[in-house]
Amino acid sequence: MTRRDTRRPPGHGAISMTTRRGENSLSTKPTLARNDGHAETTGSAIVVGASLAGLMSALTLARTGVEVTLLERSDDSGRTGAALHVEHDLLNRLTGRTRINRRDAIPAGLQTWHSVHDGLRAAARADSRIRLLPNTIVDAAAQNHNDAWVTTRDGRKFHADIVIGADGHRSTIRRHVAPDKPHSEFAGYVIWIGIAQESELRARSWPDGVDFLSSTNGPLLGYPLPAKDGTLTPGRRQLGFAWYDATRNTLLRKSGAIDGSVVQHSLTADQIPEEIYRELGAEARAEFPSPWRDAILDCVNRRAVIGTPISEYVPNNLANGRIALVGDAAHVPTPMTGSGFSASLHDAEALAKAITAHGVKGPAAKLALATYERTRLTDARRLVQSGQQFSRSLARGVAA
Repeated sequence: MTRRDTRRPPGHGAISMTTRRGENSLSTKPTLARNDGHAETTGSAIVVGASLAGLMSALTLARTGVEVTLLERSDDSGRTGAALHVEHDLLNRLTGRTRINRRDAIPAGLQTWHSVHDGLRAAARADSRIRLLPNTIVDAAAQNHNDAWVTTRDGRKFHADIVIGADGHRSTIRRHVAPDKPHSEFAGYVIWIGIAQESELRARSWPDGVDFLSSTNGPLLGYPLPAKDGTLTPGRRQLGFAWYDATRNTLLRKSGAIDGSVVQHSLTADQIPEEIYRELGAEARAEFPSPWRDAILDCVNRRAVIGTPISEYVPNNLANGRIALVGDAAHVPTPMTGSGFSASLHDAEALAKAITAHGVKGPAAKLALATYERTRLTDARRLVQSGQQFSRSLARGVAA
C-alpha cells in the first residue's frame, strides 16, 4: 500500500595545541590568516565532530566572535542515500550574513545528506574563525576552572574556553557530560538506504513527493531528490529510499554492528552478505510498486546499499561545566521523526544565543552552557520520546 506523506526523511586563533612526542612537547597558538568582517574575538571553542551538527555549531559560534577548532574524524562517506529537509535561508541563519551568493547557498527542501554537508563544509572553510583539522580522533575530554581540553589518539592536546561534542550517536564527549548514561541504545531495527538515478530506471511514472509504503518487514520512505546538477525535472532526478527492517537483527549481531544494546557501526555495501542482497531484491519485487521497486533493485544490483542500525538516546543533561553536546551526541531520535537535522540547527542557534548573552571567558562559560541546556533539554527529550512508540512497535514486528 502506498500513501503520500509529508514526513521529512531521514578561524585560526587563540586555541592552544600541545603535541607530545616522547618527552618533548610543543605549544602553538595559530593566528588569523584572513579577515572576513567578524567582530572582535570573544573566546575559543573546540568542536569535536565535523558532520552536520558540528559544522552548524562551528558557524554559529564563529558568528558570535568565538574562534573554533573543528576536529573531524572522517568524511562520513557511508551516508549513501541519506536525505534531509533543509529550511529556507539556512546559511543566513547560521552565519548571520544577509547576502549569500547563489552558488554558495544550500537550497531549501529535500536534499541529499552529501550536498548539505558539502555546502556547510565550504562555508566553514571560508570562515576565518574556523580551523578544520581532518583525520583527528578524539579519545578524551577534560576541564578545570580555567579551560577545557581534548586529547587525540595521536597524542595531541587542544585547549579552549569550551568543548562542544558533536561526535554523533557514539559520542566520546558524552561520557564527560553524562557519565551515568554514556551510550545510546539500539532501537531494534536497521534501515536499508540507497539512492538511484531516475535516468537509469525504466519506470513509466515518477513521484511528485515523499511516498510512505508498507511492507511485511517494515515501512519504506521513498523520496525524490535533486539531481547532482540541481535539476528537479522528473525523469532526471535521484530517488532515495529508507527501508525499515526489524527482521535481520541476528545479522547485525553476527557482523558486530550491534554489541549488546549498543550500535557499533553501519553495514557498508561490501559488508552486506550476498544472501541478504538476494533477499532484499526478492522482497522489493514482491512488496513495492514502481518506481520504488526499480530504485531498490538498481541499488541491489550495483551493491550500493547501506544498512544503518538505529539508535535512540533520551538525554538527562546536555552540559557539564565547560563541556556541552549538540546533535546526535546530545539526542538521538529515530529518523521516522524527520526532525533530527532541524533539532541540530536549533541546538546550534541556542548555543550561539547563550554565548552571546553570557560569553565563554572565565565563569561565564559554565553559565552560558547551563543556559543552553535549559533552553534545549525539554524539547530534545520530547523529540526522542515522540518516536519511541513507533520504534517499539516496529521492533515487536508490527509496523506502527
